Amino acid sequence: MKTALITGIGGQDGSYLAELLLAHGYRVVGIMRGQKAENIFHIRERIEIVENASLDETSIEKIVCTYEPDEIYNLAARASSKQLWSDPIATAELNGVAALALLEVVHRVNRGIRVLQASSSEIFGNAVITPQNESTPIQPRNPYGVAKAFAQWTTSIYREQRGVFACSCILYNHESPRRGMEFVTRKISHGAAMIKLGLAGDLRLGNLDSRRDWGFAGDYVRAMWLMLQQPTPEDYIVATGEAHSVREFCEIAFSHVGLSYEDYVVQGREELRGPESVLLLGDATKAKRILGWAPSVSFEQLVKMLVDADLKLLAESLETDPSSSKFS
Repeated sequence: MKTALITGIGGQDGSYLAELLLAHGYRVVGIMRGQKAENIFHIRERIEIVENASLDETSIEKIVCTYEPDEIYNLAARASSKQLWSDPIATAELNGVAALALLEVVHRVNRGIRVLQASSSEIFGNAVITPQNESTPIQPRNPYGVAKAFAQWTTSIYREQRGVFACSCILYNHESPRRGMEFVTRKISHGAAMIKLGLAGDLRLGNLDSRRDWGFAGDYVRAMWLMLQQPTPEDYIVATGEAHSVREFCEIAFSHVGLSYEDYVVQGREELRGPESVLLLGDATKAKRILGWAPSVSFEQLVKMLVDADLKLLAESLETDPSSSKFS
């Protein structure tokens, strides 16, 4: 039986990956640092959790020596746009330096361990080409992208110069019902559900014409696992290759509950973000060719999935406490 160690197991990606690995017969060990446990509640008895562990070199070495993993998936990160600038030093430490510490421990303790580093399309920032591929120049434009670029370059160095089987999975936007409420996809799906149930009257959003390459998180963790099953370590872009606007997301979400988004969505100036001059759109040709990977959930299916999940969540909350204002 293989053992896998997942940092950030309580997050969206970590929970889906844990499910996948359990289905493949793995022993799953997860590191949680202050995360909520609802994403893994249903599998809690089948996994081992290391709680509140620091991702510094000493702590990581202790965990690696204790659990002796065959594979490590480094998914822990500060990801929301509000967190990026509120504490850029913490962003750099968790998203960048922690990856270096992990790779150094693997190199020193056991170079037979295979490592997956979760990278991001944000490393491309002001991309010179669209769509982006694995050869697109890295030039991030926010602290998150800078930290992820540091982690990705470090991963490449440890692979090429220090003999570690290490891959970077360059992830484009990927969503699910387990996505945090601070992300625009959940704001829309949750807002549509709230309005449908009479719990809200409108939904305030920023730029409705902003476009993203959105996929399903469950599909993307499958690509992560496939990367570590290959004979040689390489970096891969994981994306749908399709761009959709926030407006399209709203249109499908509200239509799914029998409403017109135009009657309820308000574009608020305070919600507007800075200009988005470059479209981050991924070319996953390499992943499809070598890994045999392809997304299984379409954009429309993804939007409807999120709305249905939020309708269920709200309905269950109301049944438990009809006077609850938890979601309002």
